Amino acid sequence: MKSTLFGTARRAVLVLTTALCTVPAYATPAFDACAAEAASQWETGYLQTGKDTWDLDAAAAIKACTAALRQSPDSPELKGWLARAHFANDDYDSAIPLFEEAAEGGHVLALAIFGDMLITGDGVPTDMERGAELLRRGADAGFALAQNSLGLSYDFGEGVPQDYDEAARWYRAAAEQGMAMAQSNLGLMYEEGLGVPRDYVAAAAWFERGVAQDDVSALVNLGKLLQDGLGQPPDLARAAELYGRAADQGDMYGQNNLGFLMENGEGLEADPAGAAELYELAAAQGMALAKHNLALLYEDGRGVERDLDRARELYREAAEGGEMRAAVNLGLLYMDGTGVSVDYAEALHWTELAAAENQPIGLNNMGHIYENGLGVEVNLATARRYYEQAASLGYDLAQDNLTRLDRPATSGGKTKTK
Repeated sequence: MKSTLFGTARRAVLVLTTALCTVPAYATPAFDACAAEAASQWETGYLQTGKDTWDLDAAAAIKACTAALRQSPDSPELKGWLARAHFANDDYDSAIPLFEEAAEGGHVLALAIFGDMLITGDGVPTDMERGAELLRRGADAGFALAQNSLGLSYDFGEGVPQDYDEAARWYRAAAEQGMAMAQSNLGLMYEEGLGVPRDYVAAAAWFERGVAQDDVSALVNLGKLLQDGLGQPPDLARAAELYGRAADQGDMYGQNNLGFLMENGEGLEADPAGAAELYELAAAQGMALAKHNLALLYEDGRGVERDLDRARELYREAAEGGEMRAAVNLGLLYMDGTGVSVDYAEALHWTELAAAENQPIGLNNMGHIYENGLGVEVNLATARRYYEQAASLGYDLAQDNLTRLDRPATSGGKTKTK
């Protein structure tokens, strides 16, 4: 995820839903019945009738495809569709042997889904190398889902050496077939200049294609681009509209980002109470950044009744989830005795955690701790080192503290991070 206050979807979530296999030349009524229940809209010949995994009637698909497979026990397509139906029913014990056989038969659906399962360890022991091999077979066959997933493998070095050029190439192959996930992923490559030249206009164009399909990642990523005014003038109203569309689909990034704009009245009327509700929704899905943002509201009593115990709990959960700004703020609660007894050991623990991740305010506050001997021996050399690290990251207060150390007369400064 982008390390900003807003957050964004770094990559589209893998959705194991589609196949691009061809229909056998001599399909039977039983085959057609299975396809009607278990084929996806990405498969050749099933654009209008295919379904996403979450739209399957798993029981009906299992019944139809089991009957069809009895008639044609060697059909890789039927094995792949039946495996998909069991997969949708969370019956991995039944799905995996069928995926194995269908993949062996070259069925691209099985190659893609089983390849992803092996990479993520979803129901099977993790084997990234084999997973990437299966994805490559599907990608080489022109299957968009396998191409997008292989792009992810190269993007993050999962089962293959990290290679942004290859990642962008495979994302493009899937994006050009109309896959919204891949369009969003390719847009991010252009936004970040990974495997392609940095080009915010091209990024926006690919995001727009995904937005036209109401893809949540594209909605959030284009919203963030418009929020930051990258490649075009900022458009906070449209950013809010895009985040809202993602939030309406239950996407935690859309919920958090819309909450931030709503809290601050950017692109829509300020409504801290509405922002708190959105942060709650995202926090309930485990989003550390949303927990941090909600904690700020509880600490300040904005949009919610002030509740320092709740703020401290949320900061702790967010910090444990990797949000270092929350670790800074939790350290300050203990350092200042805000809603809790002063506890320099706890303050040091949380502030040091943030500093270890090069969080500039955490580094500055560590300097304050050592300069003033808060639970540690006064050590101006250590304080200076922390201030210098924070200043090198562009934190102005740390530079002020360095200047002041040469003429010590007042206590060093520390701040809360928002």
